[in-house]
Amino acid sequence: MFADHASIHVIAGHGGSGCVSFRREKYVPKGGPDGGDGGNGGSVILVVNPHMRTLLDFQTRTRFKAQSGAHGSGNKKYGKSGEDLVVEVPRGTLVTDEETGETIADLLDPGVRYTIVQGGKGGLGNSHFATPTRQAPRTAQPGRSGQERRLKLELRLIADVGLVGLPNVGKSTLLSRVSAARPKIADYAFTTLEPLLGLVRVRDEQSFVMADLPGLIEGAHLGKGLGHEFLRHIRRTRTLLILIDSASEDPERDLATLRTELREYDEDLARKPCIVAMSRADLRSEEALGKPPVPLEEAIWGGWISGVSGVGIPELLDTVWNVLIHAGAEAPDDGRMEGDPIAGGKE
Repeated sequence: MFADHASIHVIAGHGGSGCVSFRREKYVPKGGPDGGDGGNGGSVILVVNPHMRTLLDFQTRTRFKAQSGAHGSGNKKYGKSGEDLVVEVPRGTLVTDEETGETIADLLDPGVRYTIVQGGKGGLGNSHFATPTRQAPRTAQPGRSGQERRLKLELRLIADVGLVGLPNVGKSTLLSRVSAARPKIADYAFTTLEPLLGLVRVRDEQSFVMADLPGLIEGAHLGKGLGHEFLRHIRRTRTLLILIDSASEDPERDLATLRTELREYDEDLARKPCIVAMSRADLRSEEALGKPPVPLEEAIWGGWISGVSGVGIPELLDTVWNVLIHAGAEAPDDGRMEGDPIAGGKE
């Protein structure tokens, strides 16, 4: 099961209360105040775990509460501070406040700790309130409440290249050809039901990550079909690879549909570097393989390709790599595993 969004409730620990106490020793019947301070409450901290693939863990557990601080005691003994609660999330998790919609954090770097709610401060014991004129104060501070928030978690996959196309144009076949990913492949629409990442190796020890997303249909930006659920994942890609079916009756209209859906969903997607390739070239005669049959506008021509026979694949990968280099992309090295499907929880 692929889960790319979740709502959680995070609660920091309360601070412990300060203590009202007086020193009692033999021959000292009226000792001074010796109440200790309360301990600080624990915070809730988010940290990226590069081995987590989805937000599935948050479908069953939605409430996270850190430990509260202990109360102070006599003899100026301070209460123990509550332990922080560390919550692991996948890389690429966008955190927003569910009530205000404010973006709080965009968690990309493994190991970086982000304090999402702060624990309450412990109260002062009565030993802090003694003065020359008030030597036996019976006042201590209560601990402060910890912060509390309801959060929305949204996973946006991190890939260099996003595969975009109408349903059943050969995206999964291409990914299985150029990487170790093994997506489900069949001759009907919406075979791909969830995103899949593949590590594509080119040249000498160079590679990039390609994401295969469910096919888009006209109206996807309005929620039609399956693509709308996963369009968020191509926001982080460095470039888009659009596949058009060579057997289509109107490839120009297909390309226009895809461009419109991307632009209507997010204007930034229309400004990403874009490569257009014609899939299933093995279904056409060699004489029919010529110049692009669609208006490229500012897109880059990726050629005629076939994920089955391998025709045009090396040339396409060279084109993709050159576009990535031009865009300043470097080979990823973030713990992603070759051929990893984005399914399940921790791995």
